[in-house]
Amino acid sequence: MKILISADMEGATGVTWPADVLPGTPQWERCRAMFTSDVGAAIAGFFEGGADEVLVNEAHWTMRNLLLERLDERARMLTGRHKSLSMVEGVQHGDVDGIAFVGYHTGAGTEGVLAHTYLANSLTGVWLDGKRASEGYLNSRVVAEYGVPVVLVTGDDRTCEDAEGYAPAARKVAVKEYVSRYAAVCRPPARTAAEIRAGAREAAVLAIRQEPVRRGPHTFELEFDAEHLVGAATCVPGVERTGERRVAYTSQDMYEGIRCFKAVTTVVSSAVEEQYG
Repeated sequence: MKILISADMEGATGVTWPADVLPGTPQWERCRAMFTSDVGAAIAGFFEGGADEVLVNEAHWTMRNLLLERLDERARMLTGRHKSLSMVEGVQHGDVDGIAFVGYHTGAGTEGVLAHTYLANSLTGVWLDGKRASEGYLNSRVVAEYGVPVVLVTGDDRTCEDAEGYAPAARKVAVKEYVSRYAAVCRPPARTAAEIRAGAREAAVLAIRQEPVRRGPHTFELEFDAEHLVGAATCVPGVERTGERRVAYTSQDMYEGIRCFKAVTTVVSSAVEEQYG
């Protein structure tokens, strides 16, 4: 049994503030240890549940945040940027039985600690085939095309509620309770690690490859907080303006859809000015 862990940071234990997840800040350095603790607990739980192999794919910002030297020696870690499937890289090789979303968060325009979708700001909403989509929802549709079920989701309580909509059978572990976008009721890592470990151990039985699900074509809609970002987004072939602050595009499958989404967000981020957005 091989498990892939997609590890994001905004939903990690103790994280509530932008500086907690921005590489290079003192707070980020502190929170890296709690992020690593969450991932380490999931690794341990999956091995206890019968996994033979666990691959961790770093999925936050520079994708160089986890402390490799503190991870379980039985695991391997894919670190660094510019990966074909970004947050779920590794799922496309046909040898993954289940995937865990650890440290995930809710989507842009919704309630949740540090809620966003790919871009920390600028995007106010993302819809896939008419349904508002978080990163978890988008990634769940990508991995479904490879027959890989989502078996575990960790993050704040709103993230676990969101996961009920795209992975109802998955084990959910809320490591903190949402108060505002920048505040949460948190528990110490010793407690959350035990809960994540237990959740992963139980989730291992769900790691059974399924028939690939291909339901294309898919329509992606993106809404921005400023009109000029639409102009930047439509530089990507196939992306069209649908409103003053909205664009849309259609893809034949989620593989191409998520790659186009990555291209759009990369181009848009380069068009954001520090003071005026």
